[in-house]
Amino acid sequence: MSRFYFGGSDTSDSDDENPLPYPKPLARSAFLTTDFSATAFLSSLHNRHQTLEDLRAELRTRSQELNKELLDLVNDNYQDFLGLGGSLRGGDEKVEEVRVALLGFKRDVDNLKGKVEERRKEVEVLLDERRAVTKEIRTGRALLEVDSRLDELEERLMVGTHDSANTDSAEQEDEVDISESDDESDDSAVGNAVSLSRLRRRGQQYVQIKRLIARTGSDHPFLVKQEERIMKIRQTLLLDLSTVLQQAAASQTENTKTLRILGIYRDMGESQDAIAALRR
Repeated sequence: MSRFYFGGSDTSDSDDENPLPYPKPLARSAFLTTDFSATAFLSSLHNRHQTLEDLRAELRTRSQELNKELLDLVNDNYQDFLGLGGSLRGGDEKVEEVRVALLGFKRDVDNLKGKVEERRKEVEVLLDERRAVTKEIRTGRALLEVDSRLDELEERLMVGTHDSANTDSAEQEDEVDISESDDESDDSAVGNAVSLSRLRRRGQQYVQIKRLIARTGSDHPFLVKQEERIMKIRQTLLLDLSTVLQQAAASQTENTKTLRILGIYRDMGESQDAIAALRR
């Protein structure tokens, strides 16, 4: 590797030459980076005082040294290389065994997935059936409750096939639990002995039946068949309310009672019938 000099002094024309610093050997670590780039490496040598020929010679020497190190490494570990080759002999059969085992495992997994999917569908069908049965049970209970309440209200209003003995017992039960004492005093003024408190309770029972029918679904065949019974109950209630309302309106001292009767009409959603009853 040659050296180069810049000749001449700024004070004389003598032939004395001052040598520049000899370049350091290329660092081995510069070639070990994972993202090594020859272009970037050469660009980093712009401050290196060395000719291109010298650089080529140094790189060539470095390459020869690496080849020698590789050869020495192979020679030193020759027996190990032979042993590695022997251990790899017959590897194709082992790889094939592993591949077949993996294929069998994949087939078993696919079978399990298919069984799980079938079971999921079966469970989903059973859950749908359970939900349907639960819905039918709730509907059946609601229908039984509607029928029971209709029977009770018909009995208390003497509507349908209920006899007078049952009606008398029902009226006696009504009289036991009357909370509005002022209503009882008002009832004495009514000629047909229709109790306003009982009418209020009958109206509330009628409204509860209508709400229960709305929640269950008024288009159910059983409820469709009960429309005639509901209409008779409604007409009976409206007739009793009309009678009491007309008697209360005829009296100049029954304004409070008239308002209470109109409140029953309002709760039943029959305000138009109340207006018609007042106009009679």
